[in-house]
Amino acid sequence: MIKLKTQVIVNPASDQGRTRRRWREIKEALKTFIREFHYEFTEKPLQAIDLTREAIKNGTELVIGVGGDGTLNEIANGFFEKNRIINPETELAIVPSGTGCDFMRSLNLPISLKQALQVIARAVARPVDVGRVTYINKEGKEEQRFFLNVADFGVGGEVVHEVNRKRLERKASSYFRTLVATMIRYRQKRIRLRVENQELPEDEYLIGAVANGRIFGKGMKIAPLAEVDDGFFDLVLIRGMKFFEFLRNSWKIFTGAHLRHPKTSLWKARYLEARPAQDEEVILELDGEEVGRLPATFEIIPSQLLIKAKIQP
Repeated sequence: MIKLKTQVIVNPASDQGRTRRRWREIKEALKTFIREFHYEFTEKPLQAIDLTREAIKNGTELVIGVGGDGTLNEIANGFFEKNRIINPETELAIVPSGTGCDFMRSLNLPISLKQALQVIARAVARPVDVGRVTYINKEGKEEQRFFLNVADFGVGGEVVHEVNRKRLERKASSYFRTLVATMIRYRQKRIRLRVENQELPEDEYLIGAVANGRIFGKGMKIAPLAEVDDGFFDLVLIRGMKFFEFLRNSWKIFTGAHLRHPKTSLWKARYLEARPAQDEEVILELDGEEVGRLPATFEIIPSQLLIKAKIQP
């Protein structure tokens, strides 16, 4: 039985609203493993950041997020204030209840409620790396944000934009189906990259994935070799492809076999910069949420956040 001062933050809209309908079940299951806890529902975007900050400042020792990757991203950002972690001893745990839950899969966490709660109750919190990105937000101003799983620019940003738009319109669509539809009209973007101290040749990139975790896009193994606690990003770059070339090779991204494709390159990096080579918009998404556009800088912060998880050695 967990005796830590615990705050549960619930996104009732996650998993297409199923979290709200399942909350009574989830709450009763939490009572089995946690002696006492407080809980809050989020009612608007980014509210989980403020709820987390307030809880940690009030002495919370364990924050449990109930939702998907976007909810977890907001909670992780709430562990920081003015670019510094508020309390490095506060732990984060996850009750997966989203449509993708890709970061949970990168941590090898079980997706079922009972098994996830067993991890929360029994696992020792382990430090994981956090990504920090500075970018241009939707209002055209420079902004900084943290991420746990994958930051992505190129066609991935366009796909997330479409997925979120359809979600607002209550139109269900899978990530892969939207990816294929987006590829039909997508125009390749020329991007300049600087990885550590090396300037890469300007090129057209279909995907630029700055990965801390292994999986994105609801099950795609974009960075199968990534480790969340090695102090490095896995930067996966896929150069431009025509539509039918993409279709022939798209299955490989679900198995990780795309790393062997001649148009794919993998870099280990602690710091990198990405900017458009021309005056055009390149959308940036973090952990499945569209946040803004390039230019952007990415920096890994090693062993920054304590997460209750089974992390593979």
